[in-house]
Amino acid sequence: MLEIPESVNLARQLNDTVRGRTIQRAAANASPHKFAFYHEDPAGYGALLTGQTIGESFGRGAMVEMQAGDRRLVFGDGANLRYYENGKEAPNKHQLFLELEGGSALVCTVQMYGAVLAFLEGQCESRYYLAAREKPQPLSGAFDRAYFDALRGKGWEKLSAKAFLATEQRVPGLGNGVLQDILFHAGIHPKRKMGTLSEKEWDGLFRLLKETLAEMTRLGGRDTERDLFGRPGGYKTLLSKNTVGKPCPVCKAEIQKAAYMGGTVYWCPVCQPLEDK
Repeated sequence: MLEIPESVNLARQLNDTVRGRTIQRAAANASPHKFAFYHEDPAGYGALLTGQTIGESFGRGAMVEMQAGDRRLVFGDGANLRYYENGKEAPNKHQLFLELEGGSALVCTVQMYGAVLAFLEGQCESRYYLAAREKPQPLSGAFDRAYFDALRGKGWEKLSAKAFLATEQRVPGLGNGVLQDILFHAGIHPKRKMGTLSEKEWDGLFRLLKETLAEMTRLGGRDTERDLFGRPGGYKTLLSKNTVGKPCPVCKAEIQKAAYMGGTVYWCPVCQPLEDK
């Protein structure tokens, strides 16, 4: 799933690869998918996008936004975006196909669920998209300690660490994936109630949130996700499906996992004790 490191890296790759190219043909929903979400009728994407020149792309939380003239394309959550220098090598099934000048192609497929939004600038009212555009990104200077402190709204102390960081769009793009290593570095169990954190732990959580996301982004995303060319990211996750049951890199205890809040959480029972008081 797209989260902050992957969206930033995909935007960088799009700028290096397809910026300035013209869309010769566009087709959406060629392979209908129950959980592929579009902006209005995808049948109109062809007329909307054909002939437009691709501009700059941006990583916005868990979304990638790409300019195409005065149009916008936004890929979110489970949207898998791939570039093919030879468009004939693209898969036959897809939720969006962009044929570019020179015969190359951008193809988006959706597996579990994902957003593929095309619209005229200013005409998308998705609350997820607007939050991702308007809220400060953790990699920016605007996401400072004062801003982080202000996230402690009514009832925050009763929330678990996972619920606080990865729900309600408090930090767009910080999801269940990147959450695991952030909490590991901070020594906080994902189920621990936020009200039990000391001020020192709160300080550490803020610092390690920014540092961990910066390192994931610097290395091109996590090794559990793939980039524009189908390659896994260069950041080796410490806690993920790749490491469950293996020794903790710090204390050698066995990495644990459990179903929690609609997903899976991972933790080290020694480095991240559950101190829910």
